[in-house]
Amino acid sequence: MLLSRVPRKILGVIPARFASTRLPGKALARIGSKTMLEHVYDRASQARYLTDILIATDDERVYAEAQTFGARVRMTRSDHLTGTDRVAEAASSEEAHIIVNIQGDEPLIDPAAIDAAILPLTDDEDVVMATLKKKIEDPGEVDDPNVVKVVTDRAGDAIYFSRCPIPYHRGGDGSAPAPAHYKHTGLYVYRREFLLGYSKLPVGPLERAERLEQLRALENGFRIRVVETEYESTGVDTPEDLERVRRLFELAGHAPGAPLAVEE
Repeated sequence: MLLSRVPRKILGVIPARFASTRLPGKALARIGSKTMLEHVYDRASQARYLTDILIATDDERVYAEAQTFGARVRMTRSDHLTGTDRVAEAASSEEAHIIVNIQGDEPLIDPAAIDAAILPLTDDEDVVMATLKKKIEDPGEVDDPNVVKVVTDRAGDAIYFSRCPIPYHRGGDGSAPAPAHYKHTGLYVYRREFLLGYSKLPVGPLERAERLEQLRALENGFRIRVVETEYESTGVDTPEDLERVRRLFELAGHAPGAPLAVEE
């Protein structure tokens, strides 16, 4: 059923925990004059279709930091296995119709990419979940298991997500051109009811094998609409990632980055 593009209550939730295996406390790492958490919040605040933004955390230090720049923040349980579970807990007490899971470690998130991912759910009530993809330009990313690939059908719905290079190009007589490869950008949009029931869906063998949570929806028969974007995801998972992002901010004219140490 087609709907109007008039926005309803659309909540952006930024899950931000302190614990991280490769970069503990990264949400509080300084990038120029602000923490990474504040950069993510500022960028998300520029999205046209979000009617509210909430930070969800299980750590008092992150909670206190969110309050310093005036964000709405909520404490959640500390035993969540995924960021989606944390987002679902935070959203369960909200009245928003649509929930956007905005990664707390992407200080360069494009507000337009957030809006693009939201539109499928405002256009069609049959779409319960949406995400983003970007065409791979660097051939080295095709074989990189840390870069998640996605293939979609003609309607733009995901067929599969994998760490392997999909689709595989067999070649042959050379008459068939090599297909484009797309990488998945981990920004998710959910209908409220679907999100709240997501953690109760059975975990299947594909999710276990690939360690990709979004496969749970596909394995249980739900469609995921995938929107193509030019947004180049720049997540921060390691100290090297953090330094790279700091350099990007400096090149863009932001204040010079602080030392690598994060706040305790």
